Amino acid sequence: MNFDPTILHKKQAAEIQPKYRYTGDSPFPWYQERCRDRLSARLGMDTFRRCDPVFKITEDKRENGRRHIHFTLQTEEGYFTHCDILLPEKQTGPLPLCVCLQGHSTGAHISLGIAKYPGDEETIRGGDRDFAVRAVKEGFGALAIEQRGFGQCGGTEKGPACERPSMTALLLGRCTIAERIWDTSRVLDAVEAHFSDILTLDGSVCMGNSGGGTATYYIACLEDRFAGYMPSCAVCTYRDSIIDLHHCVCNYVPGILRDFDMGDLAAMIAPRKLVVVCGKDDPIFPLAGVKETYGIIENCYRAAGVPDDCGCALVIGEGGHRFYADDAWPVMKKLLAK
Repeated sequence: MNFDPTILHKKQAAEIQPKYRYTGDSPFPWYQERCRDRLSARLGMDTFRRCDPVFKITEDKRENGRRHIHFTLQTEEGYFTHCDILLPEKQTGPLPLCVCLQGHSTGAHISLGIAKYPGDEETIRGGDRDFAVRAVKEGFGALAIEQRGFGQCGGTEKGPACERPSMTALLLGRCTIAERIWDTSRVLDAVEAHFSDILTLDGSVCMGNSGGGTATYYIACLEDRFAGYMPSCAVCTYRDSIIDLHHCVCNYVPGILRDFDMGDLAAMIAPRKLVVVCGKDDPIFPLAGVKETYGIIENCYRAAGVPDDCGCALVIGEGGHRFYADDAWPVMKKLLAK
């Protein structure tokens, strides 16, 4: 006899066949829109309302050969987010945007290569997590968004504080992933409204690792203004990752597995460029689950009519749960050029 509900849930999850897996029985564009409607309902996107996008630049400085702009933006009535733009000190025209999303850490300053708290230097150095710094080196204008529950948006110097806002969000009929999608879309609106002279969405990329990779992947489903997406250490079967292992509650979408496994979501991303990054020895998102998911992703891209090697790619780093900049960036830039 089993008295453990977790064991029951794992068994039930293993038996579920996602309702929205593409079978080829309907036109793919029609299926894509149907999936987006269903995912939006699962996330609770109908609970969001546009507000006055109160915008303020609080800092614009040049140092270490780069230009750093900080601004705040109201994305929902009564809620503001922090954003940092990093650019080369000299530029001759708008650069393609790269939105950088940190995972569970002390905050978005990690993306800027800034160590504010004990342990930050090791976090940056040990996992290529200075996303914005590297994006500038790759020819992009970087924008680091402070995600809800992290850093200056609810976190502490000890790390993120996702649990309470994630649980209260559920009472409102939404989830934290939905809030992170919404904030990113409103930040893109601000880029188009205020920074078109220095940033362009043509050839733009959204990327992140771990919790930032999860956000990136869901953003890709519903926000189509980016040309490419690079989720790292996040894309895996639900069964092998957030069901099998303990994860932060911000990773969970109520009822999602009844409709989609993670690979099925790629039907909403194709034909835009997608580079899935993982670590060969990542214990949190195991390689077997990543490869199974990527096989479904490839099927989605083929169904969308994307030639092999032109839409998606899998990058496997020689290590654990971290970003692999030297491996991933050349693949993304090659796809963007096709």
